[in-house]
Amino acid sequence: MGSSRALLLVAVAAAVAGLATANFRDDCDIPWEPQNARFTSDGNGLSMALVSNYSGCMLRTKKQFIYGTVSTLIQLVPGDSAGTVTTYYASSVGDNHDEIDFEFLGNETGQPYTLHTNIYADGVGNKEMQFKPWFDPTTGFHNYTISWSPCMIVWYVDSVPIRVFRNYQASHGVAFPTSRPMYAYSSIWAAEDWATQGGRVKTDWSKAPFVANYDNIQLDVCECSGSGGYGGCATGCNGACQLSAAEVGQMQWVQGNYRIYDYCVDYKRWVNGQKPVECDLQQY
Repeated sequence: MGSSRALLLVAVAAAVAGLATANFRDDCDIPWEPQNARFTSDGNGLSMALVSNYSGCMLRTKKQFIYGTVSTLIQLVPGDSAGTVTTYYASSVGDNHDEIDFEFLGNETGQPYTLHTNIYADGVGNKEMQFKPWFDPTTGFHNYTISWSPCMIVWYVDSVPIRVFRNYQASHGVAFPTSRPMYAYSSIWAAEDWATQGGRVKTDWSKAPFVANYDNIQLDVCECSGSGGYGGCATGCNGACQLSAAEVGQMQWVQGNYRIYDYCVDYKRWVNGQKPVECDLQQY
């Protein structure tokens, strides 16, 4: 490991100190195309490859959880990554699923990645917010964190909150994930029909395999046993209900300078011209 990479890993790992250290090999499975995954000797590192339009890779935690924080370091596919999608997300299984997404949409060489976030609750999504990174996510590892509490969901990049989705289910009828256990996932797959500039730029398969690298997964979650829903999950994972003043400032800086799409201002997608309820409510 080079000295610069080692320093970066130490600095970013320190930012998530307090999370429970896990291990890719021991705490996760590879349910899709395991031949395209490579673990480091200690199991703390992982690479996943997209080999063809039909052969990518997926990792999934062995245990489910309701509420908690999942975090990992990712180095995205370098060079011409057009048409590729690397993901880090949490999702339930079955009908009317809940899901919390980080998706990283590749681009032509020299063009920025798109950091895509979304949330599904009771099977309904369409709450996308996208950003361009303020760093090159392909030259080193950066930390991506999803924090899910009964009060709110927060997406972090290198410990900087970029988005909050608060729980307004009881007060305003906005669907929020509260009862379906989730797994944490990572994957790499092909989506050249839409991922890069609306599908205008296709994947250059002569550049395959496309490889994303992962390091230092952290899981601080209320684990579930079996498939009994919340009744099979540990209790006490309440989490934070509000960002600090400093975090609010950080999020406003990111959204003011690096947000490139927000469903709340895309009036063409509003149902009957009506803005989604949560868009007029405080989200921090």
